Amino acid sequence: MLGRNMCQRILIIEDDRRIANWLQVYLERAGFRVEVASDGWTGLASARSLAPDLILLDLMLPRLGGIELCRILRAESDVPIIMLTAKEAHVDRIKGLDSGADDYIVKPFDPEEVVARVKAVLRRIQSEVRQVLACGNIILDIKKRQVSIDERPVALSQAQFTLLAAFMRHPNQVLTRDQLIALAFNDNFSAYDRAIDSHILRLRKQLGAGGHQLIRTVYGAGYKLVAKDG
Repeated sequence: MLGRNMCQRILIIEDDRRIANWLQVYLERAGFRVEVASDGWTGLASARSLAPDLILLDLMLPRLGGIELCRILRAESDVPIIMLTAKEAHVDRIKGLDSGADDYIVKPFDPEEVVARVKAVLRRIQSEVRQVLACGNIILDIKKRQVSIDERPVALSQAQFTLLAAFMRHPNQVLTRDQLIALAFNDNFSAYDRAIDSHILRLRKQLGAGGHQLIRTVYGAGYKLVAKDG
């Protein structure tokens, strides 16, 4: 864990030196590289030059306020931003999130909680940007919307593609019809649950001769993707 975090840089933009130092100590103990800026304009310049993996941004900053700085940063990049604020008013939290922040923490806070929230946001972002799924001899590229088996391209409909992606995110796990509907279609599926059987039947056909071996029926339970060893 330590080695993995060491390649990740956190930028703290906070004018209270005591709080900034406190956060820096805890984040560095957790294995992150940490830089600190004490005002909005310096923070903006640091964000542009350092390209941090995540920014901890105070709401109340001299020279350039946190809300405006957050808007500028969000217009320029997708860097994760956690807003730090001493204000407990609901409207201030909404303003922070509306300006593009991914999360917010109200002062006073436990620095260990901040570290945990930083790790949670980074995990979520990393999961969202994962564009290529690999399971055995199957490769699925979400961005390009391409599937191949043993480097052989496979043409799939949108429904078949999203179903296969759901299976590949949960290999060797039995998935019920309801679970497949939720995972593949976000519950936006008005047909009877048995209609999922037809989609899976067509998906198997598109996968070719090994389709039934790849997606197996678990009678009385659902379906399971069993990929060949790569």
